[in-house]
Amino acid sequence: MSAVTHLPAASSAWLPTSPCVPDVCLRAQARRAGPLRRAARMAGAAAVLLAGLPIALALGRTARRGVATMLWSRLLLRALGVRIVTHRGFSFIGGSARVRAVPGEDGPALLVANHVSWLDPLVITATAACRPLAKAEVGRWPIIRTLAGRGGALFIDRDRLSALPGVVADMTAALRRGESVAAFPEGTTWCGREMGRFRPAVFQAALDAGVPVRPVALRFLEGAGAGRNAGRNTGAGRNTGAGRLTGERAALSTRPSYVGDDTLLASVLRIVATRDLVAEVTVFPAVRPVGPVALGGPVQRRQARTALARIAEAQVRTGLVTGLVEPGEQVVAA
Repeated sequence: MSAVTHLPAASSAWLPTSPCVPDVCLRAQARRAGPLRRAARMAGAAAVLLAGLPIALALGRTARRGVATMLWSRLLLRALGVRIVTHRGFSFIGGSARVRAVPGEDGPALLVANHVSWLDPLVITATAACRPLAKAEVGRWPIIRTLAGRGGALFIDRDRLSALPGVVADMTAALRRGESVAAFPEGTTWCGREMGRFRPAVFQAALDAGVPVRPVALRFLEGAGAGRNAGRNTGAGRNTGAGRLTGERAALSTRPSYVGDDTLLASVLRIVATRDLVAEVTVFPAVRPVGPVALGGPVQRRQARTALARIAEAQVRTGLVTGLVEPGEQVVAA
């Protein structure tokens, strides 16, 4: 991943744009799934979606919602042919006077991740019980609207900047109730080879609720070895258990990306046509602002959320580039 030197102009403070477009960013898959496999994946995904409706309606807003959403997300990803591998990342925030790491802290947190695909909320909820922040358009998709809403998703209308304080208030309320919330502060999707800046607005919810921020790096890999062992190295390709004997490497994949004028159907068809697709999730230690920010004035609060955004972005960006993780991996959905 190279440094981002230019970002297109945004139409508002919360409506950034990405230079990524399908014609430029999408690469051919390393291994193409056969027609029977593709058909089976589409049928399986449709079955999981339909089966989720009565379950979502029955659970409502009960305490079991988080666990049910986690299991359902894993099933849907598995049906689509996506495998999840998680890692724990190292904390490297040295030199910050406003933010400190709290690696041993559990409990509710604001999870913040880079944004590549419509799969990202599924990947996050499959690995952690949380309420994802989704764009309002998702709430207009048939079936998905009911599943996402009943599953605890919070919605943001990116075209209405005036609605942002209400969204932050909803996030704060959820965090205060002990529910973790997942957000994508870039405000738009990138293809996975680059990432954008983290916007500070959503970090205010963590400050108001008094909970830490936990950075999460998302990356998609594919290749002969990726489906068996998503091992890591520091190069563009990834050494894998299957690849050590054959010389094959798991490579960064842009196939799941959902960018530009791409359509949901086109994205789904690409995903089910890709073999050995892995969603790699790296979870970093939580961070908190230094000092009692909640008692400070507007300037202190703005500085604190900006510092949190910059530190979280640096954690994710550096993690994607270097792959600094603790030894071992956990397969969440095989």
